[in-house]
Amino acid sequence: MRKSLPAVLGVNLLLGVPGVVPVWLLSYFAVNWPLKALGWTVGEPTENDGMLPWLLVGGPVLLLFGLVWWLANRPLRRRSALEPRVYWPVSVLMTLVPSFALMIVL
Repeated sequence: MRKSLPAVLGVNLLLGVPGVVPVWLLSYFAVNWPLKALGWTVGEPTENDGMLPWLLVGGPVLLLFGLVWWLANRPLRRRSALEPRVYWPVSVLMTLVPSFALMIVL
């Protein structure tokens, strides 16, 4: 049985709700280190912990979310009628919808 597009969209939209945390961690990291070093942003003035907390906290959170996302999408992709070149970008965009909604609202 082939999964329909609404199932793929729904699963990735639901995965996007806890996915807000890794997106926030990535944006916080980007604002406080590489973009700050380039002079594109002003970082958090009290951020002086260095890189170790990011490796100990941010790394496992990102890896865990990426693994859960991939394990949820792999079987859906096999059963989906969508081509891989369409499926994966749609999945990523649907996962990012809750993060974009929070950015707009907040």
